[in-house]
Amino acid sequence: MKNNLRIRLGDLLIQDGLITQEQLNQALDEQSRTGRKLGAVLIDLGIVEESEMLNQLADHLHIPFIDIDKRKIDADLIKKLPEIQARRFRALIIEERDHSFLVGMADPADITAVDTIGGMLPKTVELAIVSEAQLTAAHDNLYRKTEEIASFAEELAQEYADEGEFSITADLGEDQDTAVSRLLQSIFEDAVMSKASDIHIEPGEDALRIRHRIDGVLQENIIKQKNIAAALVLRLKLMAGMDISERRLPQDGRAQMTVKGKQIDIRLSTMPIQDGEAIVMRLLDQSSGILGLDKSGMPPKILKRFKNLLNRPNGLILVTGPTGSGKTTTLYGSLTELNSPEKKIITVEDPVEYSLPRINQVQINNKIDLDFARVLRTTLRQDPDIIMVGEMRDQETVSIGMRGALTGHLVLSTLHTNDSISSATRLIDMGTPGYLVASALRGIVAQRLARKICENCKTDALPTDEQMLWLQHINPNAHMVNYKKGAGCQKCNQTGNSGRVGVFELLEMTDAMMTKLKEDDSIGFTEVAKKAPGYQPLSHAAFEYAEAGLITVEEVLKLVENVSEINSTAAAEITPAEDAPDALV
Repeated sequence: MKNNLRIRLGDLLIQDGLITQEQLNQALDEQSRTGRKLGAVLIDLGIVEESEMLNQLADHLHIPFIDIDKRKIDADLIKKLPEIQARRFRALIIEERDHSFLVGMADPADITAVDTIGGMLPKTVELAIVSEAQLTAAHDNLYRKTEEIASFAEELAQEYADEGEFSITADLGEDQDTAVSRLLQSIFEDAVMSKASDIHIEPGEDALRIRHRIDGVLQENIIKQKNIAAALVLRLKLMAGMDISERRLPQDGRAQMTVKGKQIDIRLSTMPIQDGEAIVMRLLDQSSGILGLDKSGMPPKILKRFKNLLNRPNGLILVTGPTGSGKTTTLYGSLTELNSPEKKIITVEDPVEYSLPRINQVQINNKIDLDFARVLRTTLRQDPDIIMVGEMRDQETVSIGMRGALTGHLVLSTLHTNDSISSATRLIDMGTPGYLVASALRGIVAQRLARKICENCKTDALPTDEQMLWLQHINPNAHMVNYKKGAGCQKCNQTGNSGRVGVFELLEMTDAMMTKLKEDDSIGFTEVAKKAPGYQPLSHAAFEYAEAGLITVEEVLKLVENVSEINSTAAAEITPAEDAPDALV
C-alpha cells in the first residue's frame, strides 16, 4: 500500500480522467498562491466533486470511503485518540473492532500521521478516507469541552478548597491565566462549538449544573465541584461590570469575548436562588452580522406582503410571539430593509442587542428613570421617520407609540401574545381606545421557531391515532401526507433535529376589521380577521412545513393551542387533559 500512497493526487485524477492537465495546472497555480491543499483547491474551484475525488482515492488506496455524518460514533471511543492529535492529523476513530481500530482520515496518504496514530493506540489501525469538512464538524461535535471543563473545575475547586469567599473575591483580577478564566473560556468555547444560544449556570445543593440551549432545547452538563459556583459568578459579574457585593437582588449586565475567532456579545442576568446565584447568558454572534428579511426564513408569500407594510409611510406594525420566538431577529431584519440615508431611524431597546450603522439606538436604563415612555416622548421630538420600540410593555408606552404612528411615523414594536388576532384586542385591554387601534394599526406578524428535521438522517414517520385526529382538524387531508422525522445521526448529535425554521402568520388590517375595533367588538373582530384575505394561522403554516418534510408532527402540534376549536368528532374521541400533547392542554 505504501507504493500506492506515494502517487501524487493530481497524477491520479488525470490518470482516472477526472481532471485535465490544464485544470491541474490551474489548481497548482492557486495552490502555490494560497498554500492550501491541492484537493481542497480542486473542490473549491469546482473542478471535481469531493465525493467523486474521495471515492477515487479510496479505490486506489484499497480502503473504504466513509460518510461519517451517517455513522453513529461513540463519543467515549473517539477519546482514545486525544483531541490535539485528532485535529493535528485530521483523524477520527470511527469504530473499534476485535483486533483493530477503524480510523477515518482526511489524508490517509500522510504516512507520518498514520504511524504516529498507530503508535498511540493499543490495537492495529485500519484506515478509511473521510471528508475533511465532515471531520472538522465531527471534532467540534464529539470532542466538545466536557473533559476539559471537568478538569478546570477540579483545578479551581482545589485552588479555593481552603479559602473563604472574601479571599476568592480578592483573587479575581483580570489575569486570563487563572483557573476560573480557563474554565469560563472552555465553557464559552463548548457553547460556540455546539451552537448554543444560551448558557445556564445553576448552583444546586449537591452539584453545579451548566446547561446549553441548543435549537431551543436545554442540554445538561453536571459538575460535582459545587463550591466553584461563587468563583464563576464573581468572575462573570466582573466581566459584565456588575456589583459583586450585591447577591440578594437580580442584576443585568453585558460583556464581550472572542471565542473561536468570533466576537461574541454576552447578555448576563443573575438571580438569587436557594443555593447561590443562577446566571443565564444569551450569546450573540456579532461577527455573523444581521440577517436580512430575505434570509429570515419568512415564506415568499408572507415576505412580499410584509415588505409592502414596511414601505408604508406611517402606522404601527407589531411582531408578536413568546420569548425566544425570533421577534427581535425579525425586527432587526426589518430595520436593515428600511435603513437608508434618506430615513432617520431611532430605536428604543432593552437591551440593544446588535449595533446597526446609521441608526440611533437608545438603551433603556431604569436605574436613572430612562424608561420606554420617557425615551419615546423625546424620540418624537427628534424628527424620526421610523421608530422601533423594543416592546409594548404598558399603557403609557402603547399610547405614545400610537401617537407616533398617527402623526406620520412608521412604528415597529413587539408584543407578547400567542397569535396575530389576539394582539389587536390586547392593545385595547391595555387601555387604548378601539378607534385609536383601528386608526394606527397596519399589520401584525406572529411567529414561532420550530426545530427542523436533520436532512442527513431523515426517515418516514407514522403519527399516532391521537396525533392524526389533531392534524385532521388542521387539514382534513392530513392522512394522505408522508410525514418525516430524524432517526438521529452524527451530524445532529443523535437528536434527529438540526437548526430551526420560523413559522409565521401575517394579519393585515382591512376596513371590516377596523370597523369592528372602533365598535369595541372583539368577537366580531376575531370572526372577520379569520376570513381576511391571505390570513393563515400558525398551525396551518406549520402543517405545510410538515407536508414538505421540514418539521415533525410533534412540532406542528406545539402550535395548536386553541383546544375549543376541535370539531365534535375529535373532541368526542380525545380527552384533552389526558390524551392531548402538553402544548395543546
